[in-house]
Amino acid sequence: MTDPGDDPGLSPADLAVDHQLALLSQSFRFLLDITPIDADDLRDDFLEGRDPEPDFTYRELEVDPEVVRQELASVELGDVEDPVLGQLLRAKHREMELQLDMLEARGTEDFLHLSVELYGGVSPTLRRQAEGLLASITSVEPRGDALDAQEFLALAEEEIGHYRSQDPDLDMHAEVRPDVNGVMVSGDVLLIGTETKVQRARAEALLHHEVGTHLVTQANGSHQPVKVLGVGLAGYDETQEGLAVLAEIACGGLTAFRLRQLASRVITVHRMLDGDSFAQAHEALLDEGFPAASAYTTVMRVYRSGGMTKDVIYLRGLVELLEHLGSEGSLDRLWLGKFSLRDLPLIGDLDERGVLRPPRVLPRYLHDPAAAANLARAAGTEDLSTLLEGRT
Repeated sequence: MTDPGDDPGLSPADLAVDHQLALLSQSFRFLLDITPIDADDLRDDFLEGRDPEPDFTYRELEVDPEVVRQELASVELGDVEDPVLGQLLRAKHREMELQLDMLEARGTEDFLHLSVELYGGVSPTLRRQAEGLLASITSVEPRGDALDAQEFLALAEEEIGHYRSQDPDLDMHAEVRPDVNGVMVSGDVLLIGTETKVQRARAEALLHHEVGTHLVTQANGSHQPVKVLGVGLAGYDETQEGLAVLAEIACGGLTAFRLRQLASRVITVHRMLDGDSFAQAHEALLDEGFPAASAYTTVMRVYRSGGMTKDVIYLRGLVELLEHLGSEGSLDRLWLGKFSLRDLPLIGDLDERGVLRPPRVLPRYLHDPAAAANLARAAGTEDLSTLLEGRT
């Protein structure tokens, strides 16, 4: 049998366009550049009433979006011969144009409109699901012992070591940085904010979310002949975040607080789109019983840069994957790289033609029988509050 790595089934010219797009996508740091660097510094002033509308500071852009846009315009998409690859690359090209527009529009009204175009808004169905979760889950677990940034870093490095034991050449790293809020993945690096606190009871689920999903799919995607699978095809975020929350369910680490948090993000995006101020959105979460500091973080994430609707995708992506599993859909190909569930048929076409390589590593929880039972129980769930039942 021919090794797909030796004969990828795509012309060198087609792969050159793919590689060009992948390199351009890596030339700017979209999520980092639209996230405040001083959110923690401004939190106390806001919570104590001294600054009801925080004026956040953002990183200086390392690259000029207009320069990247010109390079993007020079990519010859019309020359791509493979129809499946061409469709995927055209969608990625459009997404990158939107991201560059958003970087230039930070802090303006245009940013929100572009965000809705990129991530969508809140559908009536999703809003009802979020409201239902907040209404039905009225009590949460008591706050327990918390890990600081360095303690969580040690656990993350141990988790990364597990995957490196299967493939020593994996590019996965973790680091603590003062200009990051919370925990996030950028490329092949897990970034942990200096002030980050992680509840010990949530640590394993967070590792499966960030390392076992985001870093694993990045490593697998970057190994593919089609390099955009490493940086992420258009719209990949929704399925990625859904997969990451699914990992929390699989390991039994989805808590009542976490599920309410995902619902609160949807409701906060809705309130922002409805015209509520930062302070009004925060007050609404306090009325729902959220701690002040947690509510601040949720609202900051949504109101950053002028209005970011990305946080609706966690719950929306989870719902779509539960429906997929309930229809006897498989997760197997979703580990090949970063792409949207809607592109699964196209990825399946490339895979069946021998274009793609098998995953280098798989999430650790897939080898746990208890995780399989948790996923089977969750498959097809419509009442999301039942996801908290029967956790193992």
